[in-house]
Amino acid sequence: MADDAILAHGLTKNYGKLVAVDHVEMAVPRGSRFGLLGPNGAGKTTIIKMLTGLAPITEGTASVAGYDVARDPMNVKKRVGWVAAEVILDDDLSGWENLWLQAQLQRLSDWKGRAQQLLEYFELADRKKDKVGTYSTGMRKKMEIALALLHQPEVIFMDEPTIGLDPNVRRMLWGLITGVNREFDVTILLTSHYIEEADALCDRVAIIDHGKFVATGTPAELKSRVKADFVELETSEAVTEERLAAIAGVSNVRSQGNTWILRVSSAEEVLPRLFHALKTDGIRRINVEKPSLESVFIDITGKRLDQGSGDVQDYRKFYMNLRRARQ
Repeated sequence: MADDAILAHGLTKNYGKLVAVDHVEMAVPRGSRFGLLGPNGAGKTTIIKMLTGLAPITEGTASVAGYDVARDPMNVKKRVGWVAAEVILDDDLSGWENLWLQAQLQRLSDWKGRAQQLLEYFELADRKKDKVGTYSTGMRKKMEIALALLHQPEVIFMDEPTIGLDPNVRRMLWGLITGVNREFDVTILLTSHYIEEADALCDRVAIIDHGKFVATGTPAELKSRVKADFVELETSEAVTEERLAAIAGVSNVRSQGNTWILRVSSAEEVLPRLFHALKTDGIRRINVEKPSLESVFIDITGKRLDQGSGDVQDYRKFYMNLRRARQ
């Protein structure tokens, strides 16, 4: 539809026998903030690579900003921006020189006015002549978003943009992302494995696991699906699934390594029964998960969001490939 900035039907990516992305259906309205939420290795970055034309699509179709990704990848690249997990700037160049370099890579002739506007918006105008290596982490993130906006894209892809940042910088960046979405009327596709980030930033969220979308909706819609609490339990003594399932109020029991995850009707009602059934000094750790995007992930997949693959993408290489592709 014309109102969708991103459309994908049956989007699939195979690497040999490995199915990295498995028949994904996606519709991202123009001007919205859409989140891909899942563990490392779930297929989030692979989706972005296909949508930006950096990786060929094995099966299915996709369009970005009205252009078919497979048939017209250069027009797609002209209309998208990119913000990586790492802050990737040339530290030996000033802020203005980084903007100049970006303009050259994108063959922009009339860019200086836009660059000055972005520097003022991000409160970096007084530091534009300073080397980026002297900037704080927050300033560097602002500069990278400014680079992504320089050519006035219709869609910006942000792949784990706050990973590794301290909580204060992360929340500052959240404010920037919502502000950029509103001020510059740009569609944002954000990937994350931070539950609170997707909840705070995204109009809609797709939860992805092993390359598949297992749930899609607004954060509120997704959380309303789970009418239960989850209790995560680790014990020092041997406990059987049957023993835990026999506790009143426990509707499902799943093992996860050395821990158990119990789906319960109400944590407040079940915890006293749990303590009665087990020796208190035999409980090493206990955690209660109220309805949240985390509990949605647990309910669907049987594991916590952070129990994913340890594969971490080479964001620097990905970003440099994207820059070269624009030339």
